[in-house]
Amino acid sequence: MEKFNASIEYDKRLWSVDIEGSRAYSSALWKAGIITEDEKCIIHTGLDLVHKEWESGSFELRPADEDIHTPNERRLSEVIGAPGQKLHTGRSRNDQVATDVRLYLRKETDSLITHIKTMIQVAIDRAEKEVDILMPGYTHLQPAQPIRWSHWILSHAASWQRDVERLESLQSRINVMPLGSGALAGHPFGLDRKSLAKDLGFDRVSLNSMDAVSDRDFVAEYLFCSSLLTTHLSRFAEDLIIYSTKEFGFIKMSDAYTTGSSLMPQKKNPDACELLRGKPARLTGHLVTMLMALKGTPMTYNKDLQEDKEPLFDAVGTASDCVQIATGVLSTLEPNMENMKKSLAPEMLATDLADYLVRKGVPFRETHHIAGQCVQLAEDTDRLLWHLTVTELKEIHEAFDEDVDGVWSMEASVETRNAAGGTAKSAVLHQISELREWLEASS
Repeated sequence: MEKFNASIEYDKRLWSVDIEGSRAYSSALWKAGIITEDEKCIIHTGLDLVHKEWESGSFELRPADEDIHTPNERRLSEVIGAPGQKLHTGRSRNDQVATDVRLYLRKETDSLITHIKTMIQVAIDRAEKEVDILMPGYTHLQPAQPIRWSHWILSHAASWQRDVERLESLQSRINVMPLGSGALAGHPFGLDRKSLAKDLGFDRVSLNSMDAVSDRDFVAEYLFCSSLLTTHLSRFAEDLIIYSTKEFGFIKMSDAYTTGSSLMPQKKNPDACELLRGKPARLTGHLVTMLMALKGTPMTYNKDLQEDKEPLFDAVGTASDCVQIATGVLSTLEPNMENMKKSLAPEMLATDLADYLVRKGVPFRETHHIAGQCVQLAEDTDRLLWHLTVTELKEIHEAFDEDVDGVWSMEASVETRNAAGGTAKSAVLHQISELREWLEASS
């Protein structure tokens, strides 16, 4: 039962934030007149010694150490004596662990946001440098319309921007202090919780002590954010896996992010991207684990909530690793301009042919049908769409004229998509500018 009940093997990573919370809490106890100034100073000195032991790797856990709070308080009393036994006055492990997890996740969320912004910066720099490269764009994995390679890069950067904004929104809900809620009913010694919150860098104190000790919404939200983030990275990775195949040959990945086959020497496997594609399954599982642990717990604290840490800790590490690996993949891959250009098939300009007729005053629903007839004629006569003669086009619709030759340009096609968010060079450069401004404003 002791082994089943214990969480020390995974929550020991909270040792630093646990000491940080205890240090601030002892100061709050002194301000409330519960301990003397000398006792506060002795406690601080003792906590510093405990911190150094953890930092140096010399801290010794014992079989009876159930969770991270137990050994820290035990060791404190061992090094300073009686004052150490006063530290827990009015405090419960219920509000203590809730505080520790928030302190931990606050730092990790800041770190993850920094990593994502670095990835976005790499995307912006590549997009600007390689803005003149054209490639096919796809819907349903079928060639659709010509686009800029930079436009594709920025399509993923846009989703990463939302990931940052989502995490930044979550930070306001993480940064609420539950300490001083006691086991569930509140603090009995007139603790100044607002002052304590300020000392610990929290934005505000929790509204209700019962909710405070049992709230793990912020954990579930983080698990959702990390699941969606890695889902975005999975889509990015899947594109790269497809583009790196011999059949496409749009990109070449760095050897640092690929591996050879154990049997076939000619193969270069996109292992990094395949792992990026696989990780969301694991993080989504963590999210479901957390929601299922929460759904049946009555007010207030229940031991079920101990199930929050293993999923959270793994999600924090996995999300951080995924972003850094994706950044490495993006910064080192090489686009193959020639293969992209070869894949720009004439039928991808069928919509441009319809748009040409729209500019001649023909209603779009009619032009869409007419362009389809042109495609059908090219297929029936085993020719490329742009090899149809003006005479043949005129037989399909009288609005076609000699200037239709201007449609058969991939560069002209992308440049017509110049509305905000489009693939024209001016539109792509504007997206780059907006992302740069956003990064600077949020740094």
